[in-house]
Amino acid sequence: MKKLLLLVIFLLQVVVQPFAFDAKSIHNVSIDTKNCTITKDGRVFPLHGKVQIVDAFPDFTVKIVDAFADIDVQLVNSFPDDCGEVQLVDVFPDVRVQIVESFPDLEVKLVESFPGF
Repeated sequence: MKKLLLLVIFLLQVVVQPFAFDAKSIHNVSIDTKNCTITKDGRVFPLHGKVQIVDAFPDFTVKIVDAFADIDVQLVNSFPDDCGEVQLVDVFPDVRVQIVESFPDLEVKLVESFPGF
């Protein structure tokens, strides 16, 4: 009986292990804190600048969280030049993002001051 139980546990580990994944590893996403960029599928995007919120075909997806964010973001009206500063625009964006609830490429926290990492 003990051997049967161990065999079942082993088989479950072998079957379930290949399906365990991290959503960020599927999309080949990496964050460069030194240069304030995000790389997704070989394309590099700045984590500051003019951002357009879209419903489809984003450059990367974002989840807004209250804690344990990848980056703190401050919404500004002009000159989004520093890391984490974002100006929302409708035309000519630097980056297009989609707000999602699950499996984001980047998690952000909205702050009033001190944006960045």
